[in-house]
Parts: sequence; structure tokens; C-alpha cells
Amino acid sequence: MSEIRKLKPEGLWRNFDELTKVPRPSGHTEKVRKFLVDFGKQVGIEAFVDTANNVIFRKPATPGYENRKTVVLQAHIDMVPQKAPSSSHNFETDPIQTRIIDGWVYGTDTTLGADDGLGVAAIMSIMESKDLKHGPLEAVLTNDEETGMYGANDLPTDVLTGDILMNLDSETWGKFVIGSAGGVDIDTSLEYKEVENTYDAAVKITLKGLRGGHSGLEINEGRANANKEMARLVRKAISELGARLVSWDGGNMRNAIPFKAEVVLALPKANVKSLEKMVAKQQELVADEFKLIEKNVEFLCESVDIPKTLVPVEIQDNLINSITACHDGVLRFIPAYPDVVETSSNLAIINITSNKASFKILVRSSREDMKEVLVNRIISCFDMAGMKSVASGSYGGWDPNPNSEILNLLKKIYKDQNGEDAIVQVDHAGLECSIILGKYPNMDVVSFGPTIRSPHTSTERAEISSCEPFWKLLVKSLEEIPVKNR
Repeated sequence: MSEIRKLKPEGLWRNFDELTKVPRPSGHTEKVRKFLVDFGKQVGIEAFVDTANNVIFRKPATPGYENRKTVVLQAHIDMVPQKAPSSSHNFETDPIQTRIIDGWVYGTDTTLGADDGLGVAAIMSIMESKDLKHGPLEAVLTNDEETGMYGANDLPTDVLTGDILMNLDSETWGKFVIGSAGGVDIDTSLEYKEVENTYDAAVKITLKGLRGGHSGLEINEGRANANKEMARLVRKAISELGARLVSWDGGNMRNAIPFKAEVVLALPKANVKSLEKMVAKQQELVADEFKLIEKNVEFLCESVDIPKTLVPVEIQDNLINSITACHDGVLRFIPAYPDVVETSSNLAIINITSNKASFKILVRSSREDMKEVLVNRIISCFDMAGMKSVASGSYGGWDPNPNSEILNLLKKIYKDQNGEDAIVQVDHAGLECSIILGKYPNMDVVSFGPTIRSPHTSTERAEISSCEPFWKLLVKSLEEIPVKNR
């Protein structure tokens, strides 16, 4: 039996353990959708998949609670598939291997999937329970949140009837989120005709060991972006050693700070030793610059087969210039809340081959005007490189309502149970609440959850001690949901 099944609350961890056995990386959620629908039928509730591939649950009220407001519980079913370089894990086929270390649950060299598997597991536990007291319940378990919030964006406007939305995707226990940033994806690309390679050597440079992390929650921590740091080295190699760009592969998730990048350069064989020295010196430089943040910076240099073609020199220079100039990181903090990021961008994915370049950037902001400012700035940067850019998947921010009825109820219960006040704040990370509110504008919304750290990385972990009080708060709040207005 898995160790985590011995943890409290038993139902939450048992259901989370079952989830870890079902592959559910973003873009491949068919197995978990079937698992959840089968689960719903087994426990005797209504369960189906809507037209956006979201799983919908409905559970009737406990006798005597039929007149309470209907609560919609919400979490997302997909997980970010990140793994350590040494891992051979296949997220489409392999279960997550959990382990307990010093009061935290980890995966084994992979993301754990607590984001947002613990939210899903909590909902499953509520739905299967026969002794909890609650009014009418619905649940929407959204599809592919991590890659573009597709399930929320395509959620039908006639599938939910609830008055209150409890999003279970926040990641610090004791904090109630009542607002979040909006976002937009930028995809930029350029096709070109490759040119013949005349150089007699080729080298692959790998930058790895960076922390990476969540591009909303951790963008303010000054973590190194592998694509940006690689660009510094490549510019030097081109200008000082006559190197030419063959390929670039950096980052793999739009909402994860890239922790690894690989570049292949062609160059005269006589300059290979000089490149190796340059790479070693760059490792020392980056390690020193980020010494309080990044502990495992590693630049590797290895000879590879000589390629037949290269990126044309003018295209190469434009691409490197655009990567160097593209904004990445925090642009501005909220003036009224100077500790909260308002606007940021993440240069998330770079793929360059001998005949095509494609980049993906995620822009976040709690202000629509500043989101537009940063999008235009980034697109202008790529325009100068002759690239074609498309902004898509835009979603608005979630405007906070400090007078929310469900918020005030949760604050009261939290203080009664824990003897202290909860924190109420706005997050820079994007939550699906704003999108769902756009479709169901009369809902009263709040987000909370147990403590999770380093989501979107192979060191993602969930704090065991936060899960039981989270569960107790959720159960008590459902019991005390107010009567529906007539």
C-alpha cells in the first residue's frame, strides 16, 4: 500500500493516490476523464463529460439542506509534465511515484500533480461521502488548464446552476484568493530556407540544473530563464568565435520558467577548445550572478555530428537579437499592493531548426491596459526580426470582491478552527475563476487550497500538515452555506 494512504484526511489522500495512477498530462486527459466519470457512477452521483471535455458532477443535498445555495466545486484535471533530466518517466503511460520527505509529499524526479490533483481528490471525497451535511453540489473538473485554460474557455453557459464557486487551486494554506491576473499567449514564428554548412565541427551546448518554476507564482523570485541565459552565450560564440546556429530547443511549458535549453552550433574545428573555455567561463558567471537563487547551474559542451545545413546568417542574427531583447520577468508590481506582481512575461519555449523558428511567450497582468502594453512591446520586438506573431487565448483578470458572502463565511470558520485570521489577497497566477465568472457572472467566488510548493517543477511538493485543516474548512463551509434567497 502506498505510504500516502496512511495520511490524514484518509479520503483525500486515498483519492489522490488513485489519481497518481492515472496518466493525465496536459493534452492527454482522456484516461482521467474516463476514470472520473466511472468514479462518479460508482459512488452514485451524476457524472458526465461536457462538450469542452470537462467532467461535471452533480450531487443532491443532504436531507434538510435542500434550501441552501448551490455550491460549485472546481479544480482542473490535467497536470504539468516536468521531470528531472535523469528521469525516464513517461507521463502518458506511467503512474506518478510518490514519496514522503520531512512532512512533504513529492513525486520521484517528476511533478507530483498536487496542482491540482489535491483539489480533484478533495472533490472526489466530498462526492463519495455519505455522512457530510451540505446543500446541492455541482463540480466542474476542467480540462487542460495548464496549457491554455481550454476547458474553462469552452465551458458551456448552460451546464452549471450554482450560486457559489469554490476554486480549489490556490497553493498556500491560510490564504483566500479573491482576484487573479489575466493572461494571453504569444506565438511567434518564422520560416526560411536553410543554407549549406561549410564548417568542420559542431558542438551541442546544454544549460540545465536551473530551478524553473511557476511563471505566475514564482516569476518575482529572480530565477534564471534558460532561454535568456543561453542567448548570452550564443551571442558571444557567434561574435567572438565565428560560430553559426544550427538548432535551439529550450523550455517545454508555456507557464513554466524554462530550466533547460540545448543549442547546437557549427564552427571551425580550430575554435572548439575556445568555445569549451567560453562555456566553462559562462557557467562560472551565471552561477555567481544567481548564487543566492540557483544552486545547480550546469553548462555542458559536447561534440556532435556535423550538420548539413545552418540557419542563414541574417536570420540567425535577427533571432538571437530578438531573444536577447524580448522582455522576460516582472514588468511592474501593483502600485496599491507593492508585494504583488501586476504584469510579467515568460519567454517559455524556443524551437529553432534549420528552416523554422517558433517561440511561445505567456504574458500575465491584472490590468488589461498593461497586458496590452507588454503584448505590443513583445510583438514589436519580434516584428523587427521579421517574425509573424499571434496573440491568442486571452483571458481577463478576476476583479476582487472583498465583501463576498462566501469569503466572509470562510474567514469566520477559518478563525474559529485555527485561532487566527486568514490572509486575503490577489494572486498573479492565473486562475480559471475569471473565465467562469465571465460565463456565470452572478456567482460568488473564492479560491483556497492546501500548501503546494514548486509546482511545474520536478521538486513539486505538498505539505501534509496543511491538508487536514484544509479539509476541515471545506467540510464545515459546505455545512454552513447560507439559505438560498427566494
